[in-house]
Amino acid sequence: MDELFVITGAGPVGWTVAQQLAGQGKRVRILTRSGSGPEHPLVDRLTADVQDPNRVRDAFSGATAVFHCIHGSSYTADAWRAELPPAEQTVLAAAGEAGAVVVFPESLYSYSEPDRPMTEAGPRTAQGGKRGVRTELLSARDASPTSTASVVAGDFFGPRVRNSHGGERMVLPVLAGKKVWVIGSADQPHSFTYVPDLAAAMIHAAQTPSLWNKVWHAPTGPAVTQRQLATAFTEAGGVAAPKLGAIPGWALRAMGIVSKDLRELAETLYQFDRPFVMDSAVSQAALGLHPTPLAEAAAATVAWWRTQG
Repeated sequence: MDELFVITGAGPVGWTVAQQLAGQGKRVRILTRSGSGPEHPLVDRLTADVQDPNRVRDAFSGATAVFHCIHGSSYTADAWRAELPPAEQTVLAAAGEAGAVVVFPESLYSYSEPDRPMTEAGPRTAQGGKRGVRTELLSARDASPTSTASVVAGDFFGPRVRNSHGGERMVLPVLAGKKVWVIGSADQPHSFTYVPDLAAAMIHAAQTPSLWNKVWHAPTGPAVTQRQLATAFTEAGGVAAPKLGAIPGWALRAMGIVSKDLRELAETLYQFDRPFVMDSAVSQAALGLHPTPLAEAAAATVAWWRTQG
């Protein structure tokens, strides 16, 4: 029987992994609460809650690999801590029973020395808030008897990416000639990862046992400023240079006094008011993959947004 690949979640990462696998002729089963996912003859879309062990166990039966791509119901430390650890434990247990490896998309939040270029060998011991939750998730994966691979990415951009600093809050305004407000600084280098490159790395890791039980970096191009990323979108869209304004840290923190959402955002200011750079050279060599050039990735991103009306 053909290999079966199971995906939890149909956000930009899960959806893209499903598309790439189906494009390679692989059988895919995608689990979401809504039954969503790409429409493709090789993609079986199931309605399932990953908090339900019996449903997950049944859905994972026969799987070669599981790609666990869900995210919290809200961008808060409380939601992450309540939802993500138990979901991962359910997935790890069910995948272990099925004999499947679990591949996770991962962030840079757990890196505890972000002021220098972050590498695969760098320390991941950050504490507190959302950063601490990511550290704990990585530790739990290490402790699990189920094989895993974690593939770290910078901030996302690309088709289907909406809720991101390089998503709709940037792409739509710059294409419309409107001013974009970014947090921190518009001119500090920052690592942005093109989601199709992350998906390709996750798929390769799943199919290569020598890469299991390690942390890898998704192929990610040279760090760019938020201004440079916005400019790439305007050049791809054939529109005028972007107009950017920056919300300084003190202002965001002041607004956070009355807004929980802004308090949660302020927790990540360290990523935007000084260099925040990841290095993926070691992983690129191990995976045999390279990042998509920025101009090409920006063009695909703009083309997708224009299909959204």
